[in-house]
Amino acid sequence: MSEKSIVNSILRYLNSLPQCRAEKTWGGGYGNAGKPDITGCLRGRRFELEVKKPGGKLTKLQEVTLRKWFEAGAITGVVHSVEEVKEVLNVEDT
Repeated sequence: MSEKSIVNSILRYLNSLPQCRAEKTWGGGYGNAGKPDITGCLRGRRFELEVKKPGGKLTKLQEVTLRKWFEAGAITGVVHSVEEVKEVLNVEDT
């Protein structure tokens, strides 16, 4: 499974939840290098998620960026699937 398809499945899931809005962000090029792949808000809490294929590793810049968001109060995480997103955001199946 490609990282793009993982991102798309996560976005579909997140945007199906009540009180949730999530978007793909663009790093590098015209965006900001190191920016997490998905940004959003769930029930008033901001989150920043870096999506990786299984076995993928964070760059140093990605680590620093996630840490800064965490220190600012956002929920942050490195995720490989919708199931991991549920764990990071503490979302229960309904």
